[in-house]
Amino acid sequence: VYTLSFSGMNNQYVRREVFCRNTCDELKRFWEREIGKQTYYRESEEHRLGRSALGKLREEWKQKLETKLRLRNNSDETEKRANVGQ
Repeated sequence: VYTLSFSGMNNQYVRREVFCRNTCDELKRFWEREIGKQTYYRESEEHRLGRSALGKLREEWKQKLETKLRLRNNSDETEKRANVGQ
């Protein structure tokens, strides 16, 4: 019996017990399943984040800020030209 514990990690990693009856195949299958689960969790999270509206909101705010800065810079340049001409 092998007991693996990972402290300080997510609950899904807290404790895993591996029962190996003197064969490497069981241990290999166990870790392949664990890797498969983690791959599924990671892909699910990436998919969830991809559907999130947060990225879209950030992009909209970025565009609004860029537009305001452009307008401010244009008005500052116009004002400078007017002052130079006097």
